[in-house]
Amino acid sequence: MPFPPVEEQLAIIRRGIEQICPEEELAPKLQKSLETDTPLRIKYGIDPTGIDVHLGHTVPLKKMQQFQELGHQAVIIIGNYTALVGDPSGRDEARSGRLTLDQIEENAKDYLTQVGKVVDLDKAEVYRNGDWFEGLSFADVLNFCNRVTVAQMLNRDDFAKRFRDEKPIYLHECLYPVMQAQDSVEIKADIELGGTEQLFTFMLARDFQRDEGQPQQIGVMSPILVGLDGKRRMGKSLGNYIGISESPYEMMKKFMQLPDEVMRMYFELLTMIPIEKIDTLLSGHPKDAKMTLARSIISEYHKAGAADEAATRWQNEIGGSALPSDIPVALISRADLEDGSMAAARLMVLAGLQKSNGEARRLIAQGGGKLGEDKTKIESFDQKIKVENGLLLWAGKKKFCRLELTD
Repeated sequence: MPFPPVEEQLAIIRRGIEQICPEEELAPKLQKSLETDTPLRIKYGIDPTGIDVHLGHTVPLKKMQQFQELGHQAVIIIGNYTALVGDPSGRDEARSGRLTLDQIEENAKDYLTQVGKVVDLDKAEVYRNGDWFEGLSFADVLNFCNRVTVAQMLNRDDFAKRFRDEKPIYLHECLYPVMQAQDSVEIKADIELGGTEQLFTFMLARDFQRDEGQPQQIGVMSPILVGLDGKRRMGKSLGNYIGISESPYEMMKKFMQLPDEVMRMYFELLTMIPIEKIDTLLSGHPKDAKMTLARSIISEYHKAGAADEAATRWQNEIGGSALPSDIPVALISRADLEDGSMAAARLMVLAGLQKSNGEARRLIAQGGGKLGEDKTKIESFDQKIKVENGLLLWAGKKKFCRLELTD
């Protein structure tokens, strides 16, 4: 297919991008691609150290998708050998534990299945960097190492911070950016996608390509997507993520919990909704904007109609007054009851709705303790509650369970 005009391509590429380095080379590279009818080779590397792809991972993948739609060549690198090292970028300590190659390969299969929900893998090139690292001799490794100085490594923000804090920097970690830079040489990358924390490695790849007589790549770097807490980067370990393989309803619930102040970032990085429409949405009610955002993104990863079903269910069960269909059950032992009853605060704790009697007392004093589907208010922390199978117990608006008696 013919490439769009350069200015049109630039407008799409620059959307949601924090830094392009060196930016002055991008338009000439696109112009040459247009004149020679040669697609640019767009690189994105993934280390399959886990199997859950979340929205944070999809930010560069969405940019890859846009490059594909502009007519360029997507090149996915599965870092099965860089995963043995572990990416030190943005980390203030070394990664603990190492995966085996077999574990990495199993993860890679799951990764590709999920990546295929964003990038057209049928039109992409997919490589494993073990294809070129596996057969290296020790002399080859030394040849890579003598191209980078210790001073260069210590200029990296993450290593510099660890050095100042007297935290260990292991020698194998220093090989990671060298390996990633060599990946660019192997696949002759024109553009590499990633986060701003990858700047050092992207520029190192340019040096390696220059030494090999290749055209130098350009780094197109996205900002880090913050998670549901609105502060820290999205990550599974932080519990603040939205996974693209989660059910539509789980995704919907999480989208509706987003802090209002991160909405623009999510719209710009994760959708192609025009900026003028985003401005209009954000000037209205936050709930409506979040619903539009959720519908747009859920529709990309699930079957047609799934987003509408999730929105309707959320409105009925949480946004409205209907009860959810999957109410958790809390088991209460009859041995803990006195004449079939229990003090309200203790019941809250045994049901798992509060962590301590003190928390339960405060909640009840604030009017947050309720009983039954009609939400009858619990009047005091020591109110005796007659415990029966199926009794609905509330701790605030969103925490609740049905009680079930056990012997």
